[in-house]
Amino acid sequence: MHEIGYAGPGDIGLLAAHDRHISEAELAKAVAQDRVLVMRVGGEFVGWLRFGIFWDSIPFMNMLCILDGHRGNGLGRELVGFWEREMRGDGFGRVMTSTQSDEQAQFFYRKIGYKECGALLLPGEPLKMIFIKDLT
Repeated sequence: MHEIGYAGPGDIGLLAAHDRHISEAELAKAVAQDRVLVMRVGGEFVGWLRFGIFWDSIPFMNMLCILDGHRGNGLGRELVGFWEREMRGDGFGRVMTSTQSDEQAQFFYRKIGYKECGALLLPGEPLKMIFIKDLT
């Protein structure tokens, strides 16, 4: 059974042990604002999705991770689908995300309906590809 829900204070330590892209203090704020989803399969933590609101008007998926050993089974698609339905239910008409041009995630996002809409090039880093998806 796949369980998806918003992270709570008891999940912060577990998330912080895996999510190295955010400080524990910022992670705690994101959890308090209901901006982190966790996924469990049979009670076992298998992944998470963390998001913010871009331009104060478009939900932006900052992090999607399915742990090694659980990838390739449709869990990422399921977690993103849950998030998209939540965002639609909250009245949002589109969502966004990004990935580096040298990462395989770009193919996953295209496969689930995201379209490239721009890019960002920061000094010394690979090109960041920006993706968007209409929820209507």
